[in-house]
Amino acid sequence: MVAQITAVVIFLVMFSLIITEKFPKQFTTLVCGALTLILVFGVGMNVDNQISGSHYNWVTSLRETLNVENIFKLGFWYTAAGEIESKGIDWATIFFLTGMMIMVEGMARVGFFRWLCLHVAKLVKYKVIPIFIVFMMMSAILSMFIDSITVILFLAAVTVELSGLLKFNPVPMILAEIFCANLGGSSTMCGDPPNIIIGSKLGYSFMDFLFNTGAIAGVSLVIMIFYFYFACKKQLVVKGEVDTSKFPVPKDAIKDQKGFVISSLIFALAVALLITHGQTHLSVATIGIGIAIITILANIKYLGIIFKKVDFPTVLFFTGLFVVVGGLEQTHILELIAEFIKNVSGGNVYVMIAIIIWVSAFASAFIDNIPFAATMVPVIQALAGPGADLSTMAWALSVGTDIGGSATPIGASANVVGMAVAQKSGHPVGWGKYCKISAPATVLVLLISTGIIFVRYL
Repeated sequence: MVAQITAVVIFLVMFSLIITEKFPKQFTTLVCGALTLILVFGVGMNVDNQISGSHYNWVTSLRETLNVENIFKLGFWYTAAGEIESKGIDWATIFFLTGMMIMVEGMARVGFFRWLCLHVAKLVKYKVIPIFIVFMMMSAILSMFIDSITVILFLAAVTVELSGLLKFNPVPMILAEIFCANLGGSSTMCGDPPNIIIGSKLGYSFMDFLFNTGAIAGVSLVIMIFYFYFACKKQLVVKGEVDTSKFPVPKDAIKDQKGFVISSLIFALAVALLITHGQTHLSVATIGIGIAIITILANIKYLGIIFKKVDFPTVLFFTGLFVVVGGLEQTHILELIAEFIKNVSGGNVYVMIAIIIWVSAFASAFIDNIPFAATMVPVIQALAGPGADLSTMAWALSVGTDIGGSATPIGASANVVGMAVAQKSGHPVGWGKYCKISAPATVLVLLISTGIIFVRYL
């Protein structure tokens, strides 16, 4: 009990400090992560063992949370070699995120993003609203096949570059891109980590997700385009006149022709590897590290410039966050949440589905949805029976965990990355501004999803 209370208190303190933004977010999570290791594992678990006869093994909990051993297992790099249990620090995500950041900075150095945004702007005749709508659709579609972190890394960078040329506020567009990336990621098995967990453990394929959660995401995307248009159109007004005749020619944006070609090929390789990693069995860690190495070798003369711009504070933020969530996981707080769903639902399938969607969404808005999804899979397996189809509960869990993360800045990896790009460009986004736009959109999509599941499956 002491360990559980301590883990919850540390999480709440961390959450409060992140909201108030009194300290840099990476310092907050790293300090709270250190407190978790000391107070939850080192003190709380031992006190519980002595007082209540609990059977916590703090050494095992510490090892599982730090999760360093997995890095040295073949299955971490090549998934066909065996399953790797995902607990504590998700080093695969850390490696992948770092690798993609290095790749993106390599592309930025040669002018790739500026070249891309100029082409897009020219295609839609430099009109902000058409750009806004096209980027939302691009974000959703690309996230069906590519990790949403990668999509937001380059789309947000393009948006910032474009906002400088057309003189508009990039924040609303970045928020819409983030939401659509999470929405698109919910539609396929490879689009979001919780879907990979659900699909692999329950035996569902890419097409299973596409025809079920994909249909829900498709309907929701159409509605979200209208929602974000009406919610953000006043903020997308161009400030002053824009003389497009003085815009640089897209090809002039390329700073290094040879480097541009190489960077484009590296990006194409990354996309191909991510789309086919289910067939090649290369893990995202392997892909991230491999792409980083290739980028470094291709930009060996410019490493100082590239590494100076890589957003390492965000990587540290994720590391600390994983440790704090590991404290909740090791003290069985996540299991208690899952057990609550099982008990409250009784036997009413409508209540059961609604609870799975909404509790999963609420939890995913504040904690990492990967361990939550992993915890919930055996729960829905136990709940399955006559009148309660396992696949229906799987789609409910997928939608809840994937979409719920859009409600807050820390609910999904893409959110954190997008906010970091905005802040790095001089457009910081606080919790209030983020939630004012994205939280209502999340609730709306969850209502749509609940209705579709009720009508289509029950």
